[in-house]
Amino acid sequence: MNRNPLRSMIGSITLLAAFVMSLALVAGFFGRLHPALDSFAHFRVHLAVFMVLAGVVLLACRFWRDGAVAVAFGLAALATVSGSMPILGLGNAHAGLEPENGERPTYRLLQLNLRYNNPEPNKVLSLIGRIRPDVVTLEEVSGMWAEKLALLSSAYPYRIQCEYPNNVFGVAILSVRPFVEGSQAHCYGHGALAIAPVDFGGHAVNVAALHLGWPWPFKQSRQVSALEAPLGLLGGTAILAGDFNATPWSVTVARVGKLGGLTLVPSVGPTWLWRRLPEFLRFSGLPIDQVMHKGNVVVHSARALAEAGSDHLPVLVEFSLKPSPAGPEDGAETSLAKSAIEAGSEG
Repeated sequence: MNRNPLRSMIGSITLLAAFVMSLALVAGFFGRLHPALDSFAHFRVHLAVFMVLAGVVLLACRFWRDGAVAVAFGLAALATVSGSMPILGLGNAHAGLEPENGERPTYRLLQLNLRYNNPEPNKVLSLIGRIRPDVVTLEEVSGMWAEKLALLSSAYPYRIQCEYPNNVFGVAILSVRPFVEGSQAHCYGHGALAIAPVDFGGHAVNVAALHLGWPWPFKQSRQVSALEAPLGLLGGTAILAGDFNATPWSVTVARVGKLGGLTLVPSVGPTWLWRRLPEFLRFSGLPIDQVMHKGNVVVHSARALAEAGSDHLPVLVEFSLKPSPAGPEDGAETSLAKSAIEAGSEG
């Protein structure tokens, strides 16, 4: 069949681009072999969307077979992320969440990467004051944030702040509720992980804030390996939130979940956007702020809030706690959490 020369040229160039994208897409499914391959997985949605668009162009250029294959491959790749982040109508946004039953108290956790040089820190303080979460997990708690967070000391008297060596990427946990009596909060991984045993109405819950570095070729994979021991100390009931710098379908997130025995809360969607891009392009960002839980923690909802001066969106999680089988086991769990955290502390 004769083709228009221009159309044929456009089709050939698009076919080459689709081939390159297909290699990157396939590589992302083999992240367990090497962290470099997992880096491609973080961009699976973007690559899949471009693959579908390339397929449409190929069909328009009458590359019928190649176009059909590209569209099918792109849609199949999108389907693989629908379980952790519903997209394009695929998947269930409420999968893994349980409705409130009204019989147990509901608590709120606010997760936010502050951005170390946030130009509008008062927006964060206003957000916390307006939402009044029971506990707050924060990342990129730089030196400039120490004075700002001190303003919340009366409302959030129970806290831990972990300083990273560069005084930029530390983490913090602020809590309205007291820490478990006789226990202490601790820092791990040179300030990348904080764990605090929080008393929620007599129930001990290990609350953790985590900030991982960038993916390969940076140190993310090695960092997760270094945190294996403290993640294993989370006890029977815990909730962990943070900036993973990794998408929910990546090997990195799966490793953290496995090491801590944690279940991933369905993603709220893209939470990070390059700060030089306008907010209306948020849909093209990356879903890298994650929340995990285990034990008696029952998550009812998770949603992103309006931006607060950071390049990350705040994430608000509502949860309750299932009663332990018997009263004495509450105390046993509290004691276990206390001894495990103190035994693994870096000091």
